[in-house]
Amino acid sequence: MDATPFPRLRIAADGLTPLGSFADAQAAFLRPDRALVERLDGLLTRTRTGVVAHFYMDPELQGVLASCTHPHIFVSDSLVMADRAVEQVKAGMARVVVLGVDFMSENARAMLDAAGLEATPVYRVAEANIGCSLAEAAEARSYERYLDEASRTPNALHVVYINTSLRTKARAQAKVPTITCTSSNVVTTVLEAAAAVPDVRIFFGPDTYMGQNLATLLDTLAEGTDEAIRALHPAHDRASVRSLRARFRYFEDGACIVHHMFGREVVARLRRDHPDAFVTAHLEVPGEMFALGLEASRVGRGVVGSTSDILRFLERTVDAALARPEPAELEFVLGTEAGMITPVVRAIERKLLAHREAGGAPVGVTIVFPVASDAITRTDDPLTVVPGVPSGEGCTTAGGCATCPYMKMNSLDALISLLESVEAGREAGLRGFFPRRVPALEDGLPLATLGATPILHMRAFQRDKHLPAALVDDIRTRNSAVTPA
Repeated sequence: MDATPFPRLRIAADGLTPLGSFADAQAAFLRPDRALVERLDGLLTRTRTGVVAHFYMDPELQGVLASCTHPHIFVSDSLVMADRAVEQVKAGMARVVVLGVDFMSENARAMLDAAGLEATPVYRVAEANIGCSLAEAAEARSYERYLDEASRTPNALHVVYINTSLRTKARAQAKVPTITCTSSNVVTTVLEAAAAVPDVRIFFGPDTYMGQNLATLLDTLAEGTDEAIRALHPAHDRASVRSLRARFRYFEDGACIVHHMFGREVVARLRRDHPDAFVTAHLEVPGEMFALGLEASRVGRGVVGSTSDILRFLERTVDAALARPEPAELEFVLGTEAGMITPVVRAIERKLLAHREAGGAPVGVTIVFPVASDAITRTDDPLTVVPGVPSGEGCTTAGGCATCPYMKMNSLDALISLLESVEAGREAGLRGFFPRRVPALEDGLPLATLGATPILHMRAFQRDKHLPAALVDDIRTRNSAVTPA
């Protein structure tokens, strides 16, 4: 087994200490050049541009964005990016730039259209496709066959991960009642669907690891207590969860290329080298990392969930440690994309500085990146490393690259170039930066309308805590027309 330590970044009130080249690369831009910050701030203000960005952004770009004073910059997980885009336009922004992969800009475009804001431009920062291995899995013929099977199944509900294209959502909705979900609400979505439609048959996709993890979670719940289950959803007990598990299916050929890396070898090294660390794991990780995170969460030393769940857990744990008379050093495993380090460092630094100013003893928080040294390529620039060994693709079983090459297509230079074109009056030449539109018809409806429907169902569920009546009616109506295969 590899003896090279995982890269780590120690955060303290008096500064950052990176250990390892990968940690150096993540930390290099957390103290951005003031001239760059002022340049971007001015462009955003003068062009009245809002920015919504994902946590997995390039560290240089995140560092500058986090230092800007422009009030309409929002960095988050994918759940609320589109909603914030709508809010920014309603607050007076003339356009929105989405820093993420293409399905994120498509979702923002769809939600602006649904809000009657069709005339407001939405931009990406690259003319080339900004792809996503997970989203592309849902565009494959195998996923079409999966949906065809769902369409022939009585009382079928398709729960589709938000990390898919608008075209995927539209084609799914045309075949089977569909609701989107995120990693933070998927468990409650599945439980509520089974409560609202007791004989529902759930087809989840396209994330195979998340599907496996959900199945494992349902199995675990079914072996637990009714009280623990009702804490998650009052309408369920062990019997209903066992029944739901028998009617829960997941797609078996879709994965995020980043989270795919957190497998058996990584977990074995974490158990060996960091046995006392707190563990965070995204729901998209493979089963071994999910099991490690679930094991840690049961004893209050870990979390399995979305990027927002991970950030909240880190903040709560640091708060609890600082409240003790003699706070100890803390260590966290970051079981998700390394771009999360920027919001993590910002949040923890604020807490450590406040603790020091209140007279507290010095405390350090160390973030462990489960990344192997041989999954790193060094460049001529001593501050720059890229995932991938020189001779191959670079994501090895000894450790993942932990950074998404698609997300990193969103660069600071690209954002500044786009805004300079807007300011210079060259906006008419930026049509190649628009999100992909889906104007074709399916079942007599524009694909954009169909694609927005599963997202709006999720928004209604988030707001009312119940499966929307329109979705329940759709399941029952289509069920009456289904002839089981």
